[in-house]
Amino acid sequence: MSPPTPRLRRAPLVLTPRLRRAPLVLTTALAALLCALAPLPAAADGSAGIAPAAGTAPTVDTAPTAGDGPADWTARPAGGGADRDARPYVYLEGTPGTALQDRLAVTNSGRAPLTVRLRGDGRAGAWIGFAADTVTVPARTRAEVPLALTVPPDAVPGDASGVVVADDGDEEIRVPVRVRIGGPTLAALTVEDVEISGGTIRYALVNRGNAMLEPRLAVRADGMFGTLLDRPERPLPLELAPGRRVERTEPWPDAPALDAVTVRLRVTAPGGARDEAEASATYLPVAPAVGGGLLVLGGLALLGSGAYRRRRTRRGDPEPPGAESADDRQPTTETRPLVKAGPLVKAGAES
Repeated sequence: MSPPTPRLRRAPLVLTPRLRRAPLVLTTALAALLCALAPLPAAADGSAGIAPAAGTAPTVDTAPTAGDGPADWTARPAGGGADRDARPYVYLEGTPGTALQDRLAVTNSGRAPLTVRLRGDGRAGAWIGFAADTVTVPARTRAEVPLALTVPPDAVPGDASGVVVADDGDEEIRVPVRVRIGGPTLAALTVEDVEISGGTIRYALVNRGNAMLEPRLAVRADGMFGTLLDRPERPLPLELAPGRRVERTEPWPDAPALDAVTVRLRVTAPGGARDEAEASATYLPVAPAVGGGLLVLGGLALLGSGAYRRRRTRRGDPEPPGAESADDRQPTTETRPLVKAGPLVKAGAES
C-alpha cells in the first residue's frame, strides 16, 4: 500500500505597492483615451480648438462705428468701389428747400431671410424718407435702399444731425446722419442771468445764431482792495446748437468772507461771437453782523429815550403817575397856631 500523497496548499496572494497602483493607472489611461476620442467644442468665433497664446489676453473691438449691431446683419451708408460701405455716417449738403439723395446698405449674412424696418430719428432724421419703410433681404444678400432728405424751406443755415434706425424686431442699428445747410451763417452767443451764491457763480449761455458753437469762458472778480479771481479764457466741454440754452455753474471755493465784489463773465466762440455780463454781491460774516446790528439798535433806543424825556421837560408836560418831583423829595415843616395860656388858677375852697 502506497503512502498518501500530500496535498499542496496555495499560498495567499500578496499585493505589492506596484500592483495596488495598477487599477488607478488603468483608469487614468482609459479616461485619457475617451477625452482624445471626444470631438473638440467649437469656439465662439468659428475656429474650433484654437486657444490664445500664453501670456496674451483675447481682445475685443468695442469702438462704435456705423452699422455695429447683430453679427448676422449690418446697416451702413452705401458706398462704391474699393471703399464700399467705408463711410461712418451719412453726410449731405444742401440749401433750404432742396432734396438730397443717398442710399442705405443692409447686408444679411445669416441663413434665413431678414425683414428690417427703417425710420429716421432726431432733427435731420425727421426730414428723411425711404423708398420702402420695410425691407426683406434674402439670406446671404445685400440690399441698397434709396433715401431722400428734404431740407425744409425755413431751415436755418448751419449744421443739423440725426440718425437712421434699422430695426429687425429684436435689435436695432443706428446710422448717424449729418447735414450741412448752406446759406449765410450767424454766430451769436449771450451770457445771461449771472448770480453769485456763496462759493458758486451761476450763469446761462444762449446760442442766438444759426451755427453750432463751442463757447469759451473767462472769469474775473474784483473786490474793494483789488482782484480776487482771474481765470483766463478756456473752452467749455459742450457744443451749443442754434437756439439752445444751457445753465452752468462756476465754482469759487476761496470766495472772501468780508468784501463787496463784482464778478464779470466773458464768453466767446469761433465766428466772432462774444458777450459779457456781470453781477455784484456783498460778503459779510453772519455772527459779527448780527452782534453789530444789536449794538446799533440798543444805542438808538437809548438816544431816543433821552431825547423824549428832555422834550417833555421843556414843554411842561405832567409827569406820569408815580413819578416824584424835586419838591416832593425835600423835607417839610408843619406850622401850628400858638395858643395863649390864661392865668393859672389854683382850685380849692375859699376861706
